[in-house]
Amino acid sequence: MTINRLKARNYSIIVGKNSLSTLQIEVKNHCPQCKKIALVIDKKIPKKFVLKIRKILKNYKLFIFYVSSSEKIKNLNQINLIINKLLKLNFNRSDLVIAMGGGIIGDMTGFGASIFKRGINFINLPSTLLAQVDSCIGGKTAVNSKHGKNLIGSFFNPRVVISDTDLLKSLPKREIICGFAEILKHSIINDKKFFNFLKNNTNSILSLENKILAKSILKSCKIKLSFTEKDFKEKNLRMKLNFGHTFAHALEIQNKYSNKLNHGEAVLIGMLVAARISKLKNLCSSSTLSAIENLYQKYALVKNLNKYLNKKQILKSIKFMKNDKKKDDEKISLILLSSIGKTTSPGHHKYKSAQVEKLIKKLF
Repeated sequence: MTINRLKARNYSIIVGKNSLSTLQIEVKNHCPQCKKIALVIDKKIPKKFVLKIRKILKNYKLFIFYVSSSEKIKNLNQINLIINKLLKLNFNRSDLVIAMGGGIIGDMTGFGASIFKRGINFINLPSTLLAQVDSCIGGKTAVNSKHGKNLIGSFFNPRVVISDTDLLKSLPKREIICGFAEILKHSIINDKKFFNFLKNNTNSILSLENKILAKSILKSCKIKLSFTEKDFKEKNLRMKLNFGHTFAHALEIQNKYSNKLNHGEAVLIGMLVAARISKLKNLCSSSTLSAIENLYQKYALVKNLNKYLNKKQILKSIKFMKNDKKKDDEKISLILLSSIGKTTSPGHHKYKSAQVEKLIKKLF
């Protein structure tokens, strides 16, 4: 059993097979005064993991809140329910809230923890590949609004993140590809060597081959941390992580957060559109775009997404880009590509809606 520990400035990230076994000692170390624990958990988590958590935390008063995870429940109503339960059970700031699920559960629970009595201890146990490589890193917590995704939130770090790769075995391949989208993004924006590694090892990641998988999760986390540690509140550098996401979030809202298009799939489309715009604007070379498109093709990453990767869908989604939480003016800001491993600077490419429409019409 190999368990890897990655140190962030204010918390640790533990990655590996059976890494949940570290939970007891982590709770003891980080929350020594804790008596009560609330576990907010996705209903889909296999029962054996719930039993394992119960056993590990047997010395605490454990309260389990089961949630049916979907973007539609990631809202203030759900936060209100959780917070009222904690108040009714007389939780104190020295107690602990644990999230166990994908990014939706982690984002929502983290936000609830950040505002409960101005901040209660929080531990994240991400159960999807997407959450393990992306949403659990960097301290962003949020819920959705009818005006857009993640518009109500806070910056709040967990005490520790434990990413047990055993949890991924119960996921359908579609969910694994969803997480892989963010791994790929991290390589495209920051590390050509890692991108070349992915060109040869994507099948091993998608089939959850343990050593390659753990290595890729760790590398992805390191890349994201290199941005978030320098720019925690997303004033500049961290915005580079939004490569492809302006289009992705707009497509998700356009499709009403339905399961027909998940976040990773939207990101895969968004990155492809952003890369093509980069070439169209002569910001990157044909070989840069070809390298990305060849990897997509080799592993059939957008094989079933033609319904969304088309002019009509993307044009219809542009109106939702106006409410992007990262905007500081009326224009749409795009992170574009200079080469594999290097993006344009945040704020350097801003366009009016009509200009984005023109670019999309030229692409398709």
